[in-house]
Amino acid sequence: MTSRERVLTAFEHEQPDRVPCWCGASDEFWARAKAELGLDDEGLRARFGDDFRRVYSVYKGPEYQLSKGAVSRTVFGVERRGIGYGQPMSHPLSEATVWEIRDYHWPDPKWMDVSKIGAEAEQYGGEYAILGGEWSPFWHDSIDLMGMENLYVKMYSQPELVDAVMEHIVDYYLAVSRRIFDAASDVIDIFFIGNDFGGKNGPLLGPTQFARFLLPQLKRLIDLGHSYGLKVQLHCCGGFSPLIPLLVEAGLDGLHAVQPDCRGMDLQTLKNDYGDKIVFNG
Repeated sequence: MTSRERVLTAFEHEQPDRVPCWCGASDEFWARAKAELGLDDEGLRARFGDDFRRVYSVYKGPEYQLSKGAVSRTVFGVERRGIGYGQPMSHPLSEATVWEIRDYHWPDPKWMDVSKIGAEAEQYGGEYAILGGEWSPFWHDSIDLMGMENLYVKMYSQPELVDAVMEHIVDYYLAVSRRIFDAASDVIDIFFIGNDFGGKNGPLLGPTQFARFLLPQLKRLIDLGHSYGLKVQLHCCGGFSPLIPLLVEAGLDGLHAVQPDCRGMDLQTLKNDYGDKIVFNG
């Protein structure tokens, strides 16, 4: 089997020649491994037997002067400080009305350049399973824009505000991924998206609130991928087993990053309960 055949066989819940492999390492580990082994990116993937390759859109939008102390700025205008992913310095929509949310300076999907994605995927010659589409972390972006505690409170006090923010965010991600798939869906196999819904001891919100606020937006992304004939895989850290039935119901094909040291994420239990319904990866 080729790597691509191996991965897609697993996604069909059939038996491949071996378990597909994907190396999703941190930047720090990746740099160290390349240095110690004397390999470039592609050489390291080959060394590990990685069956996946990933293609990306490239930001070509306006450049902004960062405020003092900021190390990055999201496409939604939230500046971050600190090491690694950092922390938001402010929450621009924490007290916004529905009208102010509507009039916020939302990003233009055309800021993301998708023109080279097809050629980038084609260079792998159909050998590997190709991950593509915009990452779409709408849960994280909502927290950035509104503040986490404030977001939870408004789910009860002003749910229409939470709906409005998430809808605008997902509208943007849908538009970007639609442009990607219009340009290259024939060479992409899996729409790969990411949102961390779990913590060490369980989900960051219960099934009722998840189904009310997050699942409808997530399903919009899943439905988009399926409309282009793609499998859809979600990266989700932490313990979130109470949410898995809802993810299956929404049509999700794969879950990435199973952490068995988190509550409810025992590998054998997950396999027994959901192995015929969804693929677990990582």
